[in-house]
Amino acid sequence: MTEFELKYGCNPNQKPAKIFMRGGGELPITILNGHPGYINFLDAFNSWQLVKELSSATGSCAAASFKHVSPTSAAVGRKLPDELKRACFVDDIDGLDDSLLACAYARARGTDRMSSFGDWIALSGVCDKVTAGIIKREVSDGIIAPGYTPEALELLKSKKHGVYNIVQIDPDYVPKTQETKQVFGVTFEQGRNNFEIGAELLKNIVTKNRELPDFAVRDLIISLITLKYTQSNSVCFASDGQAIGVGAGQQSRIHCTRLAGSKADNWHLRQSPMVLELPFIAELPRAARDNAIDVYLSEESDDVRGDGVWREFFTEQPRKLSYEEKRAYLSKIKGVSLGSDAFFPFGDNIIRASRSGVSFVAQPGGSVRDGEVIGECDSRNMVMAFTGMRLFHH
Repeated sequence: MTEFELKYGCNPNQKPAKIFMRGGGELPITILNGHPGYINFLDAFNSWQLVKELSSATGSCAAASFKHVSPTSAAVGRKLPDELKRACFVDDIDGLDDSLLACAYARARGTDRMSSFGDWIALSGVCDKVTAGIIKREVSDGIIAPGYTPEALELLKSKKHGVYNIVQIDPDYVPKTQETKQVFGVTFEQGRNNFEIGAELLKNIVTKNRELPDFAVRDLIISLITLKYTQSNSVCFASDGQAIGVGAGQQSRIHCTRLAGSKADNWHLRQSPMVLELPFIAELPRAARDNAIDVYLSEESDDVRGDGVWREFFTEQPRKLSYEEKRAYLSKIKGVSLGSDAFFPFGDNIIRASRSGVSFVAQPGGSVRDGEVIGECDSRNMVMAFTGMRLFHH
């Protein structure tokens, strides 16, 4: 297949639309089911690069959940603790611990469930039945992977009344070193970002504390590779083998950090007894439950727990969580890693990151206020590495 006709481009008025290979070469994909659209393919090709690179860098299988050309999360294959299984709504999945690929997707999908609603999925390895079983019950637009077991393919083909988008990619495909795009009729050309992210990138530690444990190296690598395929400006919080908060596409870096930090905070709070024990109505749809948790943890919690509405979600009225209770829980969190796709221009990013348990930081460096940023890290006993490499993505 040298080209594939699309229903339309980014919007229904943008016709005709297609994907194709210049020079008449074969597309590196096979469409096994459905009819993916323009944005689906943008998500598919970006997310595939992310999980392939993440798997290569860590030696583990990897999964990503994408929406509108940015990851909501990415994760490597690690078994989930019981609290995280419950928070990700996968504690009832048979055989979960036997499939590290399923664990990777459970983590990625469960990180920011509000943003992952209707996601595009990427898997670094062959999709198995357990992974497909998780995907089957989630609202998702499609999936890209290098292969599917017969049982997994059968399950996935039954999604969305038989039109779920399933794409198989050639894992050995390597694109040309130069890439082009057009904007307003003008063609842009650049070399592909083939920069490899690994432990060597974290050797230039600029803080007084120079102790960077192996788990932090892994999580910083996950953070930086996630950022490589996230719309800039962006920062990424990571912990326990997964991205836990992605602040994507903000013009101000502190807004990136605040956004990602709030997502990371919610990821931690969702594993707390305060949330795990919420008395949800048994038949409440998954999306409604996700939204209820999100609102319950916000300043607008009365929208789901107030006198006039709580019966729509709960069997009994939950109490209001105070700011002090949430901060007391979050203050115990340590060991979180933070990556940034460009330098931190002010120390406020470090101050905000510390409130979300960040102990390890990786960023390019190069700001005129590097000294201020380093000083904020030193005052909190953080470890920070300068990578010297910007990771903008547009």
